[in-house]
Amino acid sequence: MRKQVTDSVLLVRPSVFRKNEQTAVNNFFQKDIENLSGEDVNREAQSEFDALVNELKSHGILVTVIQDDEKSESPDSIFPNNIVSFHQDGKIIFYPMFAPNRRKEHLLDFEGPLKQNGYYVKLIKDLSEAENNRQYLEGTGALVLDRTHRIAYCALSERADRTMLDEYCRTENYTPIVFHAFQTVNGERRPIYHTNVVLAVGEDFAILCPAAIDDSSEREALLKKLKETGKEIIEINENQLENFAANCLQVRNKYGNRFIVLSDKALSSLTLYQTAQLEKHGKIIHQDLHVIETCGGGSVRHMMAEVFLPKEKVMNA
Repeated sequence: MRKQVTDSVLLVRPSVFRKNEQTAVNNFFQKDIENLSGEDVNREAQSEFDALVNELKSHGILVTVIQDDEKSESPDSIFPNNIVSFHQDGKIIFYPMFAPNRRKEHLLDFEGPLKQNGYYVKLIKDLSEAENNRQYLEGTGALVLDRTHRIAYCALSERADRTMLDEYCRTENYTPIVFHAFQTVNGERRPIYHTNVVLAVGEDFAILCPAAIDDSSEREALLKKLKETGKEIIEINENQLENFAANCLQVRNKYGNRFIVLSDKALSSLTLYQTAQLEKHGKIIHQDLHVIETCGGGSVRHMMAEVFLPKEKVMNA
């Protein structure tokens, strides 16, 4: 039985968080915060990170925290869902990254802490060599996976290469659903860097910003597929997209209770009706991530890498 939602997540506590100049060239959500020094930005981001981890744990969600090493010099290590994914068949997959200063994140020890927590790792698959050919597929930022129906939703961009997507789907047994998503930047329509700021897919629902998909045929095909797979579609507008309303994640706790995790800013952008729609699918957990969202251009979904790896005792049973 393929699971869509997990009770276990991995997060990386940052050491040198800041606005990443290498990703800002096509992540138009990133902005500077006036009156905050570099040290202040990093300290505030760490505080927001710790508060999120504590909130998740308080609801019975299993959390593995890895402390980033300052030597990595990666300001975006706080967003591990782009670099790595952990699968139900015991596979860990590493992904090719657009920004050179994010590629050092491959050196973080993800496997060790997960094994210490009792997870079984059968195989490590490393796709990062594609970086040499300037082909990128940034994990579950670029890929929004419907694991139950084996569908990989993907908004093509500089961070999501079509050839890489097709190869991933062929080897991992997914069907690609491809579209193009845009946001307005200084009066121009520019590609949105990651699929997971446009679309979120849970067990029985999806959050989608249809207005970001300019091609009507792509938009209708996407809506049709989501409906065919039984998802209640919660539509958001472009302002809500800018507030990371789609960059959320459905999780369970160790008792099987369902939750929706998102930021304070994302939650406050939703209408009462949209919030009620969402609450049908889990209790809402929300956290202030102002500095992380502003400087990093990512939110809760980027921070949480789902752990679907089996437990050792299950494999040995």
